[in-house]
Amino acid sequence: MATTPAPPQAPPKPTWDPRRSEPPFPWLRPTIRIRLTLLYGGMFLIAGILLLSIIYLLAAQAINTGNEPLFKIVGGAELKVTSDNCPAINNASNLTYPQFNDAVSACIDDQRRVALDDLLSRSLLALLGLAIIAFAFGYAMAGRVLSPLGRITRTARAVAGSDLSRRIELDGPDDELKELADTFDDMLERLQRAFTAQQRFVGNASHELRTPLAINRTLLEVHLSDPNAPVELQQLGKTLLATNERSEQLVEGLLLLARSDNQIVERKPVDLAEVAEQAVDQVHAEAEAKGVVIRGEQKTAVVQGNGVLLERIALNLVQNAVRYNVPEDGWVEVTTEVQHGQAVLVVSNTGPVVPAYEIDNLFEPFRRLRTERTGSDKGVGLGLSIVRSVVRAHGGHISAQPREGGGLVMRVTLSV
Repeated sequence: MATTPAPPQAPPKPTWDPRRSEPPFPWLRPTIRIRLTLLYGGMFLIAGILLLSIIYLLAAQAINTGNEPLFKIVGGAELKVTSDNCPAINNASNLTYPQFNDAVSACIDDQRRVALDDLLSRSLLALLGLAIIAFAFGYAMAGRVLSPLGRITRTARAVAGSDLSRRIELDGPDDELKELADTFDDMLERLQRAFTAQQRFVGNASHELRTPLAINRTLLEVHLSDPNAPVELQQLGKTLLATNERSEQLVEGLLLLARSDNQIVERKPVDLAEVAEQAVDQVHAEAEAKGVVIRGEQKTAVVQGNGVLLERIALNLVQNAVRYNVPEDGWVEVTTEVQHGQAVLVVSNTGPVVPAYEIDNLFEPFRRLRTERTGSDKGVGLGLSIVRSVVRAHGGHISAQPREGGGLVMRVTLSV
C-alpha cells in the first residue's frame, strides 16, 4: 500500500524582526524639537528671571527715592519749613493752609512722576541689553544646533559635483538631523553602486565588442586586398567595412562617455589653445574636402584637467562644425581666450538654421537635428553628449546658441 507523502511544511518564521527596533520610550528620544524647546524655553526663563531681578532692584531704588521726606521743620525763635525737593514751600509762612497743601500735593505728584520715568527708562535700557544678549546667544546656539545641516549641505554640494564617494557620517545624538544624514548616506551608497554598475556594464560591453569588430575589420581588409575578388564582393566588402567602422566609433564613444561622467581626479595644466590647434589639424583634411574654411585666433588659456579629454572636446566640436555646414562658402571659427578669470573655447560655424527649441536635444545621446536615431555618415550621435560629459567632469559649462543666418555658436567655459 502506497503511503501518501506528507505535505511540505511552511518555512520557519524568523526569530528576529527585520524592522528597526523602536526604543522603549520614544518620547524620551533627544529630538530636535525637544532640544530646541528646552533650549529656547530655558533661555526665555533665564531672561525673564534676569529682567524681573533688574526691575525689582530698580523699583526698590525708586521707592527709596520716593520715600524721602518732602520738607523739614526747623526749630528756633519760630518754626520754619524747608525743602530741597519742593522749593515752593520754603516760604510756608507766606502761604495759607490750602496753598500749602496744594504745593505739597504737587510736589508729591512730581516726585512720583520723576521716579516712574526713571524706572521706565532704566527698565527699557535693561530690556535692550537683555535683548542684545539674547539675540547673540540665540544666534550662537542656533548655529551650533544647525551646524549638522551645513555639513549635510557641503556633502550634497560635493556630490552634485559628481563625487559620489563622499559621505556625511554625522556623529551626535539620535535626532532628526542624524536620521536625515544616515538616510542621505544610504541613498548615496545606492546611487554609487548603481552608477558604478552602469559604468562597469558599459565599459565591459564596449571592451567585449572591440575584439569581434577588430576581427571583422581585419577579415574585410584582407578580402578587399585580393585583386581577383569580384566587383560585387568588393562593393559589399566596402559597405561592410564602413558599417564596421561605424560600429567601432559607436563603441569608442560609449566607452569614452562612460569614463567621462566622473569628475577628473588627476589634473594637469593644459593650454586650450594647443588643444584647439590639434583639433583643427586633425580636421583640416576633411574641411578642405568639404570646402569649409577654418579660421580663428587661439590665445593662451591654461586650465587644470585631462589633456586627452579636453582635446576630445575641441575635436568633437570642430568635427560637428565641419560636417554640419553649408555646401558652399562655409566656414568654421575656433577661438580660445581668457574672459573674467575663465578659459573660453568658442566654435562657430555656418550651416542649416537650427530652431532654438531643438538645442537641448542636440546634447542627448543618439539625437540629431530633426532625427532621433543615427542614420547618416556624419557620426554616431554621441559627439555632443561626450562633450557635455567631459565639460561637466571638469566642472565647466557648455552652451549652444543658434547663429543668425544658420549654424551654431558653441561656447565652453572652464575654470582657470
